[in-house]
Amino acid sequence: MVPKPGGIAQAEYVELPKRFDPAKFDARALVDLARSAGQRYMVFTTKHHDGFCMFDSAYTDYKITKTPYGKDIVGQLAAAAQEAGMPLGFYYSPPDMHHPAFRDTSKLASANWGGEPMRPEWPLYLDYMQLQLTELLTRYGPVALIWFDGLSNQEKYDGRRFVDLIRRLQPRTLFNDRLGVAGDYQTPEQFVPNGIPTKGIRFNAVDTSVQQKLRSEVPKEEDFQLWETCMTINKTWAYNANDHEFKSAQFLIRSLMEVASRGGNFLLNVGPQPDGQIQPEFQERLRAIGEWLSVNGDSIYGTTYGPVQGVPAIRTTAKSNRIFIHVFDWPGSAM
Repeated sequence: MVPKPGGIAQAEYVELPKRFDPAKFDARALVDLARSAGQRYMVFTTKHHDGFCMFDSAYTDYKITKTPYGKDIVGQLAAAAQEAGMPLGFYYSPPDMHHPAFRDTSKLASANWGGEPMRPEWPLYLDYMQLQLTELLTRYGPVALIWFDGLSNQEKYDGRRFVDLIRRLQPRTLFNDRLGVAGDYQTPEQFVPNGIPTKGIRFNAVDTSVQQKLRSEVPKEEDFQLWETCMTINKTWAYNANDHEFKSAQFLIRSLMEVASRGGNFLLNVGPQPDGQIQPEFQERLRAIGEWLSVNGDSIYGTTYGPVQGVPAIRTTAKSNRIFIHVFDWPGSAM
């Protein structure tokens, strides 16, 4: 495969574990950073679409414990999170470009990266998923949530099978809406819905006529759809030394207010550097959010959507018998 500008060839990519050594990874420091940002839970990527595992899975050698680093990062983070009382969830990618039952790995991933469920090997891949999810749900203590990322044609993963597994092994664990079955919550990506999500209506990044109509509507409690938006700090999910298009702290704080005003959670992505540390630009923004929350957190934590929606100058949240008003556009003095 000819790499894109700034990229590497597939053959080189799959060899990276032989020199992967995030020696400066510090689980306690990562949890402390999350706490300083005001986070009330964390989600860690245990396996992404390439199939590389950040935990010591017994069912593959394509994993962190077979690198020069040699230690189970998920295990370290789970221990640090439990010690600090920080709920921890696991991102787990159903796509796996490395596994020969997911796709014919004699071909370049660009030809069949979405998986090949019509091949006779496909049931073996679903078994592999079940074995790995069982590891994650039984080895690392309480799991707050499983964040699936099934990409397209999610029905091919037989999601009900894995929902039943989660419910059996950890009944309190939540799961999202990316496995071809209805999840406990919806996951808009890189945008904040323009209205309050309700059951049966999915918002997207395009402001459709339906969304425009719903901007100012406040649903009944029983119609509200739990949701969480995920967003990057720059434009890249993984670490990218060339991506300097950082969102400002003000933009991120306002995004948090936007999300809370519509009853959602804000999952802000951090891609660690190859040495395991978090780059300074990310740390600065996370700490700025935490500083704002240290003063204004009562208007965010434990709240739900506010009674006033669709007014450009303000965002409202509510908790018990209290209403919080966040003013985005403060009137200036008359000229």
